[in-house]
Amino acid sequence: MKVLFSLLLVLVIASPSLCSKVRESNIPNAFNIVNYGAKGDGHTDDSNSFLKAWKDACSSTKGTPTLIVPTDKIFMTQPLTFQGPCKSATMNVTISGTITAPPNREHWKSNGNDHDSWITFSHISGLVVNGGGTLNAQGDSWWDKSSSHRPTAVRFLGCNNLKHGPMTHLNSPRNHISITGCDDVLISNVNLTAPETSPNTDGVDISSSTKVFIEHSTISTGDDCVAINSGSKFINITNVNCGPGHGISVGSLGKNGEYSTVEEVYVSDIIFTRTTNGARIKTWEGGSGYARKIIYNNITLDGVKNPVIIDQQYDALQYAGKGVKISDVTFRNFRGTTKDKIAIKLNCCSIGCTNIVLEEINISGLNGERSSSLCKNAHGSSSSCNPTVTCLNN
Repeated sequence: MKVLFSLLLVLVIASPSLCSKVRESNIPNAFNIVNYGAKGDGHTDDSNSFLKAWKDACSSTKGTPTLIVPTDKIFMTQPLTFQGPCKSATMNVTISGTITAPPNREHWKSNGNDHDSWITFSHISGLVVNGGGTLNAQGDSWWDKSSSHRPTAVRFLGCNNLKHGPMTHLNSPRNHISITGCDDVLISNVNLTAPETSPNTDGVDISSSTKVFIEHSTISTGDDCVAINSGSKFINITNVNCGPGHGISVGSLGKNGEYSTVEEVYVSDIIFTRTTNGARIKTWEGGSGYARKIIYNNITLDGVKNPVIIDQQYDALQYAGKGVKISDVTFRNFRGTTKDKIAIKLNCCSIGCTNIVLEEINISGLNGERSSSLCKNAHGSSSSCNPTVTCLNN
């Protein structure tokens, strides 16, 4: 008996995939896509197997149904929509293997959403998508097209009580993850990667959503690590490594004269590495609405071009006296280096930015040179701030 036990222990230690398969086979109420005909050879279109497995899982009333994408296989799919609501109050999708999009855009087929996204989870409550696998959207063949014609890789639409991660996302045609119209979301331990030169490949794009938490993740893309768009409030982003990319941005807001709102945003314990921006708020002149109650705290900067930037005249259209109101914004405990001479840019339009607070800021050039600030129509206070910001009361 001891010999048999020792042999089994050696096999499990030597083969992590075996251990994973044992766990997968022991999951109650499981719906494994392989049992629905998925080949997992990286070439065969396995879309129908995913949809058949999802239909049965979503219809199940036993416990928590789990859709399983097993280890050691690569499953190629066309655009998919996992549609809810489901009969169970909770739904699991465990992705331990790899899901890949078609190899280039000529091989994509529309699923009725006009290539809006590759994988969509729609109106599913209590959804958990995890497993530590990989979603490879193979977006490089899309990057020479206009952004309006490129799909998001993964979209969560109207999903409440959502948890996502651990997971790796690679090379989205556009946004890697879009969170739209969701409430109570946790994104944790995700790794989002695309080349620095890939256009509009935001890591996480949030819109019309509340109580969104992003934590313990690494985001290296060609655009914003996180973009917080209109209709978003109670957003918390902590312990994220960002870079390369365009930083963590509120906006842009107010494009084409639109009314836009963002409030109650807390960004903390972030490392920005070689990003174009660090903490950014950007609004279009001519829009309306507000961006308020925003805090960036405990930020580390390594060669960031614009460490602190408010641009209330983003792509200005010369609408004098009109704009999205920016107020109650705090930048606290920033330290590190900038590769540009101007470390702090507060570029506000004629309506001004109010109650802007900078505290414990120490930003220098890459070789220790003194940095400077730009300040226009900003009102508030600063303390222990290097560089000094002349238009704020010190």
